Amino acid sequence: MSFLRGRQTQKIRLPIGTRKGPLEVPLPTEKDWPKDDEEDHVLVDPDEELDSLPQPYRMINKLLDLLFDQAWEIIEERNVLREAESSQIQLTVYPPLREIQLNKMPNCMAVSQDYVFIGGAKGFSIYNLYNAERIYAWEKLKVDVTSIWATDLGNEILIAPLDEMGIIRLFYFYKDGLYLVKVINEGDDTSKQTTCIKMEISQGGDFAAFLLQGAGDVWLDVYKLPKETWLKEVEHPQLTSNPKKKVRQLQPNTLGPTSADHLEMDINVCFKGDIKLTLPVYTMKIKPPKPVTGTTFKSPLEVFAKIEDCYGLGSGQNHFIKDSQWERQAEIFNASYRKCLDGEWEEEPLSTATFYFLLPSCLFAMPTGVKGPSGMACVLGVHWSRSHNFFLYSLNRTLKDKADPEGVWPCAAPIVASQLSCSSSYLVLACEDGVLTLWDLAKGFPLGVAALPQGCFCQSIHFLKYFLVHKGQNMYPEGPVKSQMKCVVLCTDASLHLVEASGTQGPTSSVLVERPVKHLEKTICAVAPVPALPGMVLIFSKNGSVCLMDVAKPETICAFAPPGAFPLEAPWEPVFVVSRHHPCFLLRGDYSQDTESTDDAEIQYSVFYFNFEACPCLENISKNCTIPQRDLDDMAFPQALPLEKRCERFLQNSYRKLEKNPEKEQEHWTRLQRYSFLLQKENFNKEAATTLGSEKVSATGQPLPGH
Repeated sequence: MSFLRGRQTQKIRLPIGTRKGPLEVPLPTEKDWPKDDEEDHVLVDPDEELDSLPQPYRMINKLLDLLFDQAWEIIEERNVLREAESSQIQLTVYPPLREIQLNKMPNCMAVSQDYVFIGGAKGFSIYNLYNAERIYAWEKLKVDVTSIWATDLGNEILIAPLDEMGIIRLFYFYKDGLYLVKVINEGDDTSKQTTCIKMEISQGGDFAAFLLQGAGDVWLDVYKLPKETWLKEVEHPQLTSNPKKKVRQLQPNTLGPTSADHLEMDINVCFKGDIKLTLPVYTMKIKPPKPVTGTTFKSPLEVFAKIEDCYGLGSGQNHFIKDSQWERQAEIFNASYRKCLDGEWEEEPLSTATFYFLLPSCLFAMPTGVKGPSGMACVLGVHWSRSHNFFLYSLNRTLKDKADPEGVWPCAAPIVASQLSCSSSYLVLACEDGVLTLWDLAKGFPLGVAALPQGCFCQSIHFLKYFLVHKGQNMYPEGPVKSQMKCVVLCTDASLHLVEASGTQGPTSSVLVERPVKHLEKTICAVAPVPALPGMVLIFSKNGSVCLMDVAKPETICAFAPPGAFPLEAPWEPVFVVSRHHPCFLLRGDYSQDTESTDDAEIQYSVFYFNFEACPCLENISKNCTIPQRDLDDMAFPQALPLEKRCERFLQNSYRKLEKNPEKEQEHWTRLQRYSFLLQKENFNKEAATTLGSEKVSATGQPLPGH
């Protein structure tokens, strides 16, 4: 085509100063314009000047150029991606070991001991973790179960399913019996029905807290659980109604695939609804902090005269500001942002709380006279949305006591996320400005403050069990580790960071996975640590991929996928659970439904069981994951270690030995006191001798012999 030829040999006019002859005014129509001489045109690059082709060919030429450039960019991007994929090591994808087939969609899962609890339509089911066999199904609801929690109490398990109506129930599972303890928030009046948003059970199962919402208000209910009484009641049951009625039993229902290596299970679980267990004891009700309002006090002296105690002073609580000051501040704000305030205001959502049960430590001591088993929680830590403060409430109180916090930890910015470690020894508070505050609760001091890179804001925090790299392999120390923690932080931009802290060094932050820019399908949507594998985390991406990453290197080890394709029509929201005590995890198969199949009865749903020990590349890691104390001591005193570090290690080992022998600790303390007394006496004698000598010199004017 002629207009394509103009692309290669485009002609433009020379500057006015180089033309020959006088200038002429062009005629009104383009056809009457004089034709320029050939010598007034030169060949130039087509990208420097406008094309001289007439319309509509000039427009067609530009469209073709744009189409060619876009196609070329796509070709270059695909070539770069193909080269990158060919240069990378192809990950080994492992299939699931077993499959649990269901007729209805499973909404949630939980793992405790050797059991899997799956919540779905009209109730929940209990499965054996090893052979994927269903041993009981409690389906007495009219709605689906949306969330389920399971807490290990040793020989017993506490189960808390939450249904679509927001009603939460507390079950007690012991040996072959399932008992309904209490329906927490079910009411007779549907208009006053409250909904449960979140719940938490303390380590050991002594306390439980439920975040409830209703009638435009939100609050926190705390209960004390009589687990010792429950154990006596289930071991020596007394039927409260109709003792002649037989208890319905369910035989194991084999819905999972059969295999020769399945473990046999001769357990018959039954629901014992006739046995009534002791109800939990209601302890306290905690409401969100009230907004700051004005006071009627006229002077600071009047404030301090009528204040009950010094609680909250200097912590951002108990403000005493006049109403006139608040009114003046509101007028200034409205005048400054009048344009922004003229629009419609959206209704502010209700505040939500995040709460944890904290164990006794240097910061939280058990009150005098209160006796409790070791490892029993004593403090409830709470922070509310859009709040700067972390509140601490004592659990050793009665309902008559006023639910005021015993302590307040203020932060410089509102707290958006937090996490407590499994051992309850470390706490991380993340503020909305990207700053993380790391607390060592066992020792009672902060490990430091870490700042995420600019533009990164915390979305979730996941603690890792502390590990060391020994001989190129990640291992857990055999003994206890103090004042050292590691956690991974998932940011709102889908980047993943590793945060490490030690008692003697400031916290450090490193990037594990950068924010995806071009390939948004690889965006991380969930992260889960694997306690059975040191330094390993599972990464779930929106395209349906599940990868195992070693955070120490960092690099991806392998991948996991259900059998067959994994097509997804929408961004993936995985439903999974990782066992804390077994090297396995369970994943719900989220296949995209075919448009031809519309009958729900014909659709088969699956929960896949993945075992890390079945993967050849992880077999050695799962079996040799603990470093002996002898090797740990050799690592602690290398020749190249600085002197300060050696002294620190020596003092730590001495401190551990003193903890094991209190009598020897008291003997050392007595010896130190005596030595201190002798030093003070010697210093006193030296000062007295110096004073006496100076007096003799001043009396005679000359120093005496021997002085």
